[in-house]
Amino acid sequence: MASRRKGRIIAFQALYAWDVSGLELADLLEFEWIEEEKRARLGEDGIVFSRLMISGTIENVDEIDRIISEHITNWDFSRLNKVDLSILRMSVYSLLYQKSMHPSIIIDEAIDISKEFGTDESYKFINAVLDSIRKKQEGISVQ
Repeated sequence: MASRRKGRIIAFQALYAWDVSGLELADLLEFEWIEEEKRARLGEDGIVFSRLMISGTIENVDEIDRIISEHITNWDFSRLNKVDLSILRMSVYSLLYQKSMHPSIIIDEAIDISKEFGTDESYKFINAVLDSIRKKQEGISVQ
């Protein structure tokens, strides 16, 4: 599990870099932007998991962004904090395409990452958006 957590953090960082700097997907997936020691600690499973999260999120970013937009209330998508957006994109990808992962685990991981890298309020916002998406997926009425 620890390699998945590290893999999610690497995926979040890559998605952030992709969004703010326009790095190419191929460059992100080589992980040359990560120190060699950190790459080694990530292990092969963590690298494979990160690559899946990064490429899957970027390949489906239009759909993911549309879903995020539908679930943010009283907020303009273009004004989203880039850290929060990267965490949301990665997590929505997991909710949509990684059905073997329980939604509560995906949301809990997103909250933990947002507490570490986001603002003091990020985790509340991310939790609300992801929970709304989860409820819609599960057919639960959202107020």
